Amino acid sequence: MPDLPTLYHGLVLAVLLWGLFTVLANLACFGGLTSAAAPLQDAPRVSILIPARNEELSIGPCVRSLLAQDYPAWELIVLDDQSSDATPQLLDELGVQYGTRRARRISGKALPPGWVGKNWACHQLAQAATGDFLFFTDADTTHAPGTVSAAVAYAQRHQASLVSAWPRLITQSWGEKLIIPMIVLAGMTMYPHWLLLWLQARPSRLGHLPEKWRRMLGAANGQFMFWRRSAYNAVGGHDAIRDHLVEDVALGRAVAGRTGEGLRLFNCEALRFSSCRMYRNFGEVWEGFTKNTWPAFEGRHVMFVFFGTMHAAAYLLPFVHVFTHRGRPSYPLVIAELAIIVLIRLLLTVRFRTSWLSVALHPVAELLALSIGLNSWRLAGRKGVTWKGRRYVTGSAK
Repeated sequence: MPDLPTLYHGLVLAVLLWGLFTVLANLACFGGLTSAAAPLQDAPRVSILIPARNEELSIGPCVRSLLAQDYPAWELIVLDDQSSDATPQLLDELGVQYGTRRARRISGKALPPGWVGKNWACHQLAQAATGDFLFFTDADTTHAPGTVSAAVAYAQRHQASLVSAWPRLITQSWGEKLIIPMIVLAGMTMYPHWLLLWLQARPSRLGHLPEKWRRMLGAANGQFMFWRRSAYNAVGGHDAIRDHLVEDVALGRAVAGRTGEGLRLFNCEALRFSSCRMYRNFGEVWEGFTKNTWPAFEGRHVMFVFFGTMHAAAYLLPFVHVFTHRGRPSYPLVIAELAIIVLIRLLLTVRFRTSWLSVALHPVAELLALSIGLNSWRLAGRKGVTWKGRRYVTGSAK
């Protein structure tokens, strides 16, 4: 019978092998946007929707890239969410003004009680939109001219209700380079995208999985959410998740939960078309991920503790055990654990073109990510989290 340390490392190795399998299976089916083969006939109207609150550093490149789209039937609507910086002046200079037709600006109304700022802004944008497709994107993104054409072609080819594309993540400061690639690590090891695609491919399979389980397979990326308008309305849009701080994950779960009714969710990459610089320094990274981490678990304390403990044991402690377990029977297992972690990081870094610094300093990145998670949980029901000058209390962390 194996001793306790050997049993422990066997369990850790099993977790990492499952993570590797999930990554390989996800990569095998994780497609990407491709250029539209030919000009689309009878092109459906696309509303490009940007919520903007104090985005003077990024709104210019974002809007210019969207004004240059080669798609024949689009409108651009930017909601100025009570910005106090130069965002309104920059929009004027770009020709995105009140009352214009194809590219126009609207003013955000005061935030009602019970709403998160971005959800309220997106809700207002959806009400103002006239398109058959709703393309929600963030002000810190940029898009190549063929992006909208590629998204429409992808949505029509797959009969998708929601296409959630992952842009290339631009990182420059050390904090960005270390931590932001951890999004990809979490998204590709924790979410079995392959399983949802397998279920959607044969609708008869969906009946064997309860709705609440299907819902947990859903995820989405708010930087690039391309909705069929009928599907957006069917799940209730942003109104249905008005108080959720991680609206993209919540909406992805809403679609996944309704796959039994014919809705279809597709995550893919948009590396050839779109890029995003989420934050610009370590302070912004810390604040942004503090806002998102605990709310993503939607109050599930057991799940939060389970995943945090599992991640610490599987993705951090092997880098400690390699020094403390020399000469022990479990040492070969520790070496195997390290090899799998490095392989996972290499596969994801090459595929999604993220920073190599995060691979080289993985233990530091993992420790910082876990610290952010604990900070998010600590602040959840006490001081609350702050974002864009607004404070949100997300429920008790006890």
